[in-house]
Amino acid sequence: MNPITSFLVFVLILSGIAAGRWVNPYMALALFVAAAIVSMSLKMANTWQKFVILRMGKLQSVKGAGMFLIIPIIDNVIAVIDERIQTTGFNAEQALTRDTVPVNVDAIIFWHVHDAEKAALAITNYPAAIDQVAQTSLREMIGSSMLAALLSDRKDADEQLKNEIGAKTAPWGITVGSVEIRDVALPVALQDAMSRQAQAEREKQARVILGSAEAAIAGKFVEAADIYEGHPAALQLRAMNIIYETTKERGATILIPSSMVDSLNPSVTSLALSLATKELPDPKDVTHTVQPQNNPRQK
Repeated sequence: MNPITSFLVFVLILSGIAAGRWVNPYMALALFVAAAIVSMSLKMANTWQKFVILRMGKLQSVKGAGMFLIIPIIDNVIAVIDERIQTTGFNAEQALTRDTVPVNVDAIIFWHVHDAEKAALAITNYPAAIDQVAQTSLREMIGSSMLAALLSDRKDADEQLKNEIGAKTAPWGITVGSVEIRDVALPVALQDAMSRQAQAEREKQARVILGSAEAAIAGKFVEAADIYEGHPAALQLRAMNIIYETTKERGATILIPSSMVDSLNPSVTSLALSLATKELPDPKDVTHTVQPQNNPRQK
């Protein structure tokens, strides 16, 4: 009973009590009967509700939002339909895919009633029927799909389920908004096998990339060798640069054989040696000055 009807019934009952005590018992009885009639005849539907009313066993009307009256005993409200969007979770356990792999699939469906008359008269319990239809459609979809497609193409599977369930529930006045697969659980052994396969595929790709890089580097080395063969001075400069970079980064001293230095650039080596020879003083021109030492015995 809605709040307005409850208030009116309460007022009529209080009035009947007061009339029976101070006015007339028959008036009190009339007020009590009026309260009973109001409680059975005055109805109120919310915005999202539809009242399906039968009169003498036949469909009389479907009432929407607002207040309305029915004839007690003759009229009967057989269903109050909620037209808001509702959700129903469903699953399929140990369902076999097309390639005979057992999977557990969990999904959810969003639906609403678009025709209250059909929902009330065409089927006994439409929420339970939707659940059963959804489970059956899910198992049919799994049985007709390969495991790889089921794992990779979730959107296609969702759309297929939506169309199948919607086609079955449309005669009941039900509209399926969407279907979403939430989880696809695989056997543990299959998960390990797929994990090893994915790891092997990644290692394969890494080796292919490494081989491509090695081939590219080898090609560059061949080009550099051709350039150095035509320009020996460039090779000498490159060798000197490598030696410089090595000593610069590590701060170490590298001993290089004189033959290697001569092979790098004989002309430069000869020039450096001649300059070093000129800068060294002549041993004959060097005079040694002997400092007298104090004899500890002399005073």
